[in-house]
Order: sequence, then C-alpha cells, then structure tokens
Amino acid sequence: MKKETFLEHLKPLINTDCGSYQPEGVGKIADMLTDKYTALGWHVTRKHLHDEVGPGLLITNRENPDHYDVMLIGHIDTVFPAGTAAARPFKVEGNRAYGPGVADMKNGVVAMYAALSELEPAVRDKLSIAVLHNPDEEISSIHSEPWILEEAKKAAYVLVCESARADGSLVNRRKGSATFGLHFHGIASHAGNDPEKGRSAVVEMAHWILELGKHNDYANGTSLTIGLVKGGSASNVVPEYAEATLDLRFWDNNKFDEIKALLDKLAAKPFVDGVKVEVRVQAKKPAMVMNAGTEKLMHFVEAAGKKIGLPITWQAVGGGSDANVTSAHGIPSLDGFGPIGACFHSDKEYLEIDSIEQRVALLKATIEEIAAA
Repeated sequence: MKKETFLEHLKPLINTDCGSYQPEGVGKIADMLTDKYTALGWHVTRKHLHDEVGPGLLITNRENPDHYDVMLIGHIDTVFPAGTAAARPFKVEGNRAYGPGVADMKNGVVAMYAALSELEPAVRDKLSIAVLHNPDEEISSIHSEPWILEEAKKAAYVLVCESARADGSLVNRRKGSATFGLHFHGIASHAGNDPEKGRSAVVEMAHWILELGKHNDYANGTSLTIGLVKGGSASNVVPEYAEATLDLRFWDNNKFDEIKALLDKLAAKPFVDGVKVEVRVQAKKPAMVMNAGTEKLMHFVEAAGKKIGLPITWQAVGGGSDANVTSAHGIPSLDGFGPIGACFHSDKEYLEIDSIEQRVALLKATIEEIAAA
C-alpha cells in the first residue's frame, strides 16, 4: 500500500476520539474497521466485553476456525480524553504525521489491514489468519485479557502491531508490571489539643515509601515507583487516611510474588502502632518472555527482512503491551510490527511517514514466511 493511501485510511481513525472509557468512539473505530474487512470478504465478529469500554473485534479469513496459523493483535483505544481529536486533529508536517493515537497505535491498526489486503490469494488461502482488536489496552486490557487469551491459545504465532521503536527495532521482550493501591487507615485527633491520641496515616505512608525504595534493583530491571500520594484532611488534624499508588516493573515474573509478599508482610506489622494498611492489586501484566517458538518466529521475521532489504534489530523494553499476555502463556509472540513512531501518550506523538511502506512490507513478508514454513 502506498503511503498516501495508508494516510487516507489513517486520518479518520485519528480524528475520532476513542479513549479507553469512551465506548461510543471506540465503537466508531470498530465500525470503520468492520467495513474495511467486510469489503475484503473477511468474517468480522463484534465482542461486547463491558459496558464501560467499546467493543472488540475478531476478524478471520475463514469462517468459524478452531485454529489460527497466525494472529495479529492491535488495540483500538487511546489514552486521550474526549475533545482531543478536535483540539489537535490529524496533520502532516514533512515526514511526520501527528495526532492522538497516530503511533499508539492506529498506525499499527492500519498496517495490519494494509498487509492483509495485499496478501496473494495463494498465501491467504493457505493460512488461517485472525485479527484481534481490543478496546482497553491502555487500561491494561482489564476487560479483554480473558478474551485475548481464549483466542490466542488457538494461534501458532502472535504478531502485535504496536509501533516499531524510534530506531526501527522490533520488540522481543517487555517488562512485566503491576499496580498496587496502598490504603492507610489511622486515627484522627486534634493536632493542638491531643495529637498524642492520633495515629498518622501519612507517617505510616512515609515509612512505606522509604522502605519500598530500598527494594529497587535497577541493574536487574526491577523498579518500585510511588507515583501518586494523597492524605490528610486539614493541617490541624492528625491524618486518619492516606493512600499511595505503587507501580512495579520487572523482567522476572517471580518478582511480582516477591514484592506482593513484601507488601503483605509490611501490612501485617505497620510502622505506626494503631494504623491499619490494605494492599490491593489494581492491575497486573506478566513480563513478555521468549521461548523456542519465539526464536523460530524471530527467524521468520529476519528472513522476511532480508527478502525486502530491511536489517532486523531487536529491543527489550520497559513498557507493556498485549504481547505480555500472550507470551506469558507460552504462545510465541513478537511486537513492534507497526510503522515507526514515538512520543506516545503526548501531544508530540508522531509517525514516521517514510517507514510506512517498508513496515507494511515486513509484516506481509513475515506472514508469507509463516505460510512457506
């Protein structure tokens, strides 16, 4: 697909608000994609996951298959609030396209369609192919993860089409992550008349922040970040309540259990007598790991790159994607098959236009390599 045609397909997707909690907008994206794939003769199934998010789409080249030779995954939500598309709509400046979700990951969504629309009939008919679009990846796929796993377990290989890295690398490993809500319950008292009768939730929280900082192990990829804190009701009241949010990142999936055990241990014996602490797991995503099947898939990709004259490089990255979910269950998974983009989740987010045709060609050639195996 020529880059000019690609951008024509991309523009209306960018100019539609489709934040994770905007089901109507995500539904409009699903409608556009349904029309595109139906016109190709593919089978489209709409999946209701939860009232607070939009629909998912499962698209297949065969009717009701029980196995997929390859599955392409790409989310259709963004992180941006309603009104963003109108405030800064799709635009092109030089070699870059801008707009909400242009690199995370509407570029990958269009690349999937572009590659599949150009498959030779002999290749398409040889393979059982699935496309899965979920509506809530930006909120850790909280509603779609079971559905993703249900479908991905039917797949021999999974290609996730998030953007290629800024240097063009694809992704073969991603850190796992977890979000914990830490809730501190103290005893309020008057700060002037009887402060000794109070039990400060904020002081307890402060102890936790310092203690958890000791468990950062940056050399091995483990980080514990307290990114949000809140506590107290007035300056003259010993705080009765405080809360903090902990972001955990790790390469080793055992680290989740290790840190969860640490949090439970701290909660069982608070630093401040009389304070109670609740630990709640708000989200969890395992690390994207490699196995023998992943290495075989990497060989397919490298062969595809050689065929089209594109050297393939790989990166291990700290952010997560739906590849974390599939790979953790043993399904060979790779990521980064979208065109090159960067500055995700910001108003500087961009797509490198000159990367479009080559990246679509790589995805198409990878599918061809799978068919030839």
